[in-house]
Amino acid sequence: MQVTAQMVKELRDMTGAGMMDCKKALTASEGDVEGAIKWLRQHDLATAEKKAGRIAAEGIVDSYIHEGGRIGVLIEVNIETDFAAKNKDFKELVYELAMQVAAMNPQYVTRDEVPEEVVEREREIARAQAIKSGKPEHIVERIVNGRLEKFYEEACLMEQSYIRDDNKTCEQLVKELIGKIGENIKVRRFVRYEMGEGLEKRNECFADEVAAQLNK
Repeated sequence: MQVTAQMVKELRDMTGAGMMDCKKALTASEGDVEGAIKWLRQHDLATAEKKAGRIAAEGIVDSYIHEGGRIGVLIEVNIETDFAAKNKDFKELVYELAMQVAAMNPQYVTRDEVPEEVVEREREIARAQAIKSGKPEHIVERIVNGRLEKFYEEACLMEQSYIRDDNKTCEQLVKELIGKIGENIKVRRFVRYEMGEGLEKRNECFADEVAAQLNK
């Protein structure tokens, strides 16, 4: 099938990829748009892997405040050059990641940051539950490993499913932009605040509070 300029333009508008990459993707997929998008995604991920070792020392700190001001997030994301840090797509990525932190409350950026004592605690809990449920010994370790993977998927930002597209992880989201921009990107750190977090909550209802005051 012949790949036309119009087809290339439409794919570029959809994905933001370069013209030549769009043409290659359409050629490889024989004009199938979905196949071309998949080809571009795989190409971006492969490119990202090659750039993963490069130093990212520039970047931005961004914030997200949830409606009503009950949750706030600060996040630092690094990139290789100051010029790329001003890129619109990069800024949008950082904001999306801040929103992800607000919505999904991860505890760590990657699994490498999880303290060993936390991993061991989760491992022992999973093992105790598996044994208590009567699972055979040869299956227990498989169950423990599966539950640990689930823990990482919930606790680590880069392994969480992206809130706008649960078919990809936040790590894949970042790698796709690395492939598009051509620079390494690293989420360095974040902090999440939730109104009243850590404070002792009062359980009395308003009526009980009034009654308590009248009985003094």
